[in-house]
Amino acid sequence: MSAIDDFLAHLAVERQVSAHTLDAYRRDLAALGDWSATHGLDVLALDAEQVRAFIAAEHRRGLSPKSLQRRLSACRSFYGWLLRQGRIAASPAAAIRAPKAPRKLPQVLDPDEAKALVEVPTDAPLGLRDRALLELFYSSGLRLSELCALRWRDLDLADALVTVLGKGGKQRSVPLGSHARAALAEWRASVPAGEGDPVFPGRNGPITPRAVQLRLRKLALQQGLFKRVHPHLLRHSFASHILESSGDLRGVQELLGHADIATTQIYTHLDYQHLSRVYDDAHPRAHRRTDEDE
Repeated sequence: MSAIDDFLAHLAVERQVSAHTLDAYRRDLAALGDWSATHGLDVLALDAEQVRAFIAAEHRRGLSPKSLQRRLSACRSFYGWLLRQGRIAASPAAAIRAPKAPRKLPQVLDPDEAKALVEVPTDAPLGLRDRALLELFYSSGLRLSELCALRWRDLDLADALVTVLGKGGKQRSVPLGSHARAALAEWRASVPAGEGDPVFPGRNGPITPRAVQLRLRKLALQQGLFKRVHPHLLRHSFASHILESSGDLRGVQELLGHADIATTQIYTHLDYQHLSRVYDDAHPRAHRRTDEDE
């Protein structure tokens, strides 16, 4: 078993990372392994210049700055783990910096669009389920994987809380809004289920992420929204609307389950965009003069 395989096993078993994250690490480290083999090198014996040469080669291959950052992050994690295991004397990736990537701001729904989306008719086939699913997404900002894995025992409708197991096996409890709580209670009353049953069942167990993505797209069109609506858009909208109203970045970090507040800070840029629009609309000297003003 190679050092890379050992590290991937550590991520899967001890860190319990998601399948998506594990696949990303596997691809990035496979690229490192392939480059090393092509140059007759052992990944355990690479120095900083060789790791830098690997990143440069990936750049010449056409990888974007964001992809290069992910490649280098995987290398840092891998070599950091090897260092802690005593299998290398120093990390060759620790001091290397990838090119900066322009940070793309996430798209969000405005409050009126979010309201229009979640208020699907409950008398339609699967209407109660769809309403509960959408209200929960927007009310609590859950990740898609967290929502799909949800069991009835994870919901405390009396105290309006939902408890989920997030990235890295970290548990967090998030408040439920009154509309979400009412929709979930109505959904449960329509399909009696045990505490260990999935909140949103599929054909063979919990509903699948793909089924949720397809359903959201269909419901968005049905509700007259023509943005590309996906589960993470509701999470982005939840975070943006909470931050816009409260200004509490740390609170939003806790609600989202972000390990690093830098991840949450992207929503401050969205909030700034909102303030800029308010300023442009309200301040008498915010706009550039036009010919009509003269």
